[in-house]
Amino acid sequence: MSILRYTIPNSFTALSLLLGVASIVTTQLGDLELAGWIIVWCGLLDVLDGVSARLLKATSSFGAEFDSMADLVSFGVAPAVLVLNAGLQIGDIEVESGQFWVLAVAVAVFVLAGAMRLARFNVASEETTHGWFSGVPITATGGGLISSIVLVLIHHDDIAELLPLHLYFPVLMFVLAILMVSRIRFPKATRRKSNFINVFQIVSIAGIYYCGITRTYPEYLLGIGLFLMIAGIIAGRITRDI
Repeated sequence: MSILRYTIPNSFTALSLLLGVASIVTTQLGDLELAGWIIVWCGLLDVLDGVSARLLKATSSFGAEFDSMADLVSFGVAPAVLVLNAGLQIGDIEVESGQFWVLAVAVAVFVLAGAMRLARFNVASEETTHGWFSGVPITATGGGLISSIVLVLIHHDDIAELLPLHLYFPVLMFVLAILMVSRIRFPKATRRKSNFINVFQIVSIAGIYYCGITRTYPEYLLGIGLFLMIAGIIAGRITRDI
């Protein structure tokens, strides 16, 4: 029973890691939409991983390290490869051009920042304030924003054609990289004293699961991702002395 208890959350982690690899392969094969949805599915599995570990009291050092490895692939490398290829296919960036190399550097910095963010979290996890992250987590940047942005651009190609994506994509990756390695207090998805916040979290997650499972409404994913990112950063600022 003890082995099974730890196997369940680790199985979710393993599946998330494998899906992260699948997203990379799918991106390279040219199906950016499916690759984006696969990253969303990784996020759904990440939630199940954490919830099952807490419910079964199956947290462990191995699980934490394994989860970080999976997160780096699924929410670091996979989104970076997705954005690089989106720049080529959607942003009409030419290979070997100056714009291509700027984007390549930006996605590399994003992956590096994500790795540093995960390493810092594992080392200093016991020192962080209960209910808060130090720096924006890679799951929020790679899983919550990047995949939904690309999906929305694919679904609304008329909007994508009007945007200077050769500029926006690198800026996006650099900004998200800075947010990850920053010391910004960012709220965890956990039970709060406010019932309104708890209900909002449940409804938001339920909506994300519906969109992910049915592969519909990427606009909702982007909207809720942007809202949670902005609201989380503001909440971290105004409660930093509490």
